[in-house]
Amino acid sequence: MSDIQNKIEQLLNEVNTTPIQDASALETFRIKFLGSKNCLKPLFTELKNVPNEDKKKVGLQINELKNAAQTVFDKFKDQLSNETVDKEEIDFSRPGEPNTIGARHPISVIRKEIISIFERIGYGVSEGPEVEDDWHNFSALNFPEEHPARDMQDTFFVEAGDEEMALRTHTSSVQVRVMENSKPPIRTISPGRVYRNEAISARAHCFFHQVEGLFIDKDVSFADLKQTILFFAQEMFGKKTQIRLRPSYFPFTEPSAEVDVSCTICSGKGCNVCKYTGWLEILGCGMIDPNVLEAANIDPKEYSGFAFGMGIERIAQLKFRVNDLRLYSENDVRFLKQFKSAF
Repeated sequence: MSDIQNKIEQLLNEVNTTPIQDASALETFRIKFLGSKNCLKPLFTELKNVPNEDKKKVGLQINELKNAAQTVFDKFKDQLSNETVDKEEIDFSRPGEPNTIGARHPISVIRKEIISIFERIGYGVSEGPEVEDDWHNFSALNFPEEHPARDMQDTFFVEAGDEEMALRTHTSSVQVRVMENSKPPIRTISPGRVYRNEAISARAHCFFHQVEGLFIDKDVSFADLKQTILFFAQEMFGKKTQIRLRPSYFPFTEPSAEVDVSCTICSGKGCNVCKYTGWLEILGCGMIDPNVLEAANIDPKEYSGFAFGMGIERIAQLKFRVNDLRLYSENDVRFLKQFKSAF
C-alpha cells in the first residue's frame, strides 16, 4: 500500500471515530475536513505523483473520504439541531400567523399633535365628565334660558332623577370646572368627545371631538389671543399660513370671532375646497365674558382671559383631506391603515 493510501486510511478512520458532542466540536470537524483549507487538499496534490495505472483507484478513495466526512458532518448537524429544538420552551399560546401591526386613528394623531403644540407654550391638559349638569354645560357659560342649544334638537338629555343632565355639547364644561377649582393664572386645553343631536351626514355627526383652550391672567388682551392662534396655525399647517378673524357671537365670550386659515390646498389662491375664497374656517374664539368669570368666582375687574375651541375632525380633514366625517367612526381597516406613517 502506498503512502498516500495509508494517509487516506488514517484520515478515514479519524473521520469515523472523532467524538462530536456539541456545536463547537462540529465546527472544528468541518474546518478540518471540509473547510477551505481542509486536510484533504494535499491528497489531491499528491495524486499527481501516483503512477497512472493507480490514479483512478486512489482518486476514488479520496472522493470516498470526502463524502464520508460530509456524511458525518450532516448527521451530527441534524442531531444537534434537533436537540436544540427539544431543549427550547415552546409557547403554544402564540398565534399561528403573525399579527398585523395596527395604526393610530387619525383623530388620535391630530389630537396628540394639537396637545403637543400648546404644551410648547405652557398649556396643561384638563379633562372632565361627558355627562354634565346644566350648570357646567350651560348656565355657568352665560347661556340664556331661551338659548336654542338648550333645546332637545341640539342636546342629548339624560334622565337622572330630579336633576337635569345632558351629554356635554362642548368641552367648555371642563373649563368651568378648572376655573372653579383653580386660581389664576390659568392656562389649559381640554380635549374630549362631545355630543350634538344632529342628523348624521358627510359634514355632521351626533358625536365628534373638540379641543378647547383657556387662558386667564392679569392684562390679557385680544392681541394675546390673536398671536396664540397664529402660532397654532403656523405650527399645524406650516410657517406660511396666514389667519383672519371675523366677528361672531358666542354666549361665553365678548368680543367673539371665527378664525380662518389660508387654504392648505391652494395656498390661498382659491379652489373648490375653500369655495374659491382662499380661506378655511378652523375654530371660534373670543375674550371671556365677565359673567363667566364671576360665575366661577374670579374677579373680572382684576383678571381677563380668552378662550378658543376647535373640532379635531375639522383639523384632520384639512391635514389628511378626508371629505366624509362618517369615515372616522366606521372602523374600516382600509381607511385606518392609511395613517400608519402619520405618527
